Amino acid sequence: MSDFIRNSVAIGSKALDYLENEDSEIYGYLCDEFNRQRSTLQLIASENFASPAVLAMTGSVLTNKYAEGYPQKRYYGGNQFIDEIEDIARERAKVLFSTDHVNVQPHSGSSANLAVYQALLNPGDTVLAMRLDQGGHLTHGAAASVTGKMYNFQQYGLTPRSTDGGERIDFDYLRDLAKTSKPKLIVAGATAYPREIDPTVFRAIADEVGALLMFDSAHPMGLIAAGVHVSPVGIADVVTFTTHKTLRGPRGGAILCKHEFAKKIDSAVFPGLQGGPLEHVVAAKAIAFKEASTENFVRYGRQIKENSSILGETLIKEGFRLVSNGTDNHLVLVDLRDFDADLDGKIAQESLDSVGITCNRNQIPDDPRKPLVTSGLRLGTAAMTTSGMKGSQMSQVGSLIARTLRNRNDENELKLIKDEVNDLCSKFDPYPEGEMWPGMANFEA
Repeated sequence: MSDFIRNSVAIGSKALDYLENEDSEIYGYLCDEFNRQRSTLQLIASENFASPAVLAMTGSVLTNKYAEGYPQKRYYGGNQFIDEIEDIARERAKVLFSTDHVNVQPHSGSSANLAVYQALLNPGDTVLAMRLDQGGHLTHGAAASVTGKMYNFQQYGLTPRSTDGGERIDFDYLRDLAKTSKPKLIVAGATAYPREIDPTVFRAIADEVGALLMFDSAHPMGLIAAGVHVSPVGIADVVTFTTHKTLRGPRGGAILCKHEFAKKIDSAVFPGLQGGPLEHVVAAKAIAFKEASTENFVRYGRQIKENSSILGETLIKEGFRLVSNGTDNHLVLVDLRDFDADLDGKIAQESLDSVGITCNRNQIPDDPRKPLVTSGLRLGTAAMTTSGMKGSQMSQVGSLIARTLRNRNDENELKLIKDEVNDLCSKFDPYPEGEMWPGMANFEA
């Protein structure tokens, strides 16, 4: 049986041989994407390379099982082994993050956030969260999101660039807003904020006005697991996160909370928002939690931050301005205007993509350009750190970014840069043949 399972999920297995013959169209694009990830620089802050064990589990026979409900309380039979797997996932997360209760069923970070709102709020309740154009997430009350339609979100933002230590969370404004609006919930956390967020300040403000506190740690959760970012667990009432960014697991979400909110949270996830959980993904989350509990992962987390700092310093030397003038986490938010007033985020993203440098355009605080154009780029170092890159490679990547954008209309120079990118990637393959852990030899003691 074990040989059958291995053969059914492994890269180059009989299953893929079958796919190649029976559905060559999809198989071809699978191969194309696999090669793209290995031969180009992955600098999207919300992406990472999952381990082969995580990849295998997400393609396992566990996808066949319907498991509506929770362990020992399912609405379908035949879940005795599924229950064990989900219990293991929950227990590993509880130990890893030192929390009272865990729900590992949310399909995504957005699903996790929505579940918290459903559990703790009534429609129309007031919530404070960060503005989308200053680093917040769509589910933090953006007008285009259902969250902005169901609840009365009031937005806080960052201090002005012109102030000393500018473009940091404006806690004075947040405190004043909390006192006047009397929110039921305050949301901390962001999707494009390059600084560590201190949950204790949020806790103090929430307590001052009698609000609950939710911390959306989708981006830094891997850094929190590694102990290189302050943890909001035990400080916030509820913590949501994704398992596929710095945590380097499968695509999905999870919720941590204090005992007093456990029943409400679980009921909001199921039956409130979701039906049957994706138990193949839950099993992959369990694997990721175990991987994140190792000393290798601690070294990995430190390297992510070091790489981010070096990439930022290189970009500053090349003439770019960084939002908040630096970073203390895995991402760098670049303001393109000082580098080239005519260069916008859309052009920059497309130019970099043409040479094999993958990133995303992103609004910067008080961005004068539209969201689909933007004046900035968001860069992340988690995936390239997984592949084994360190400081010297980050300096090289920063220089390649600058060269590309300076010479974006020079086809000859772009071809040379593309060759250099390909050569660099060939030395840091995230999935080297015969190795079961992408790039992890670089973090062994």
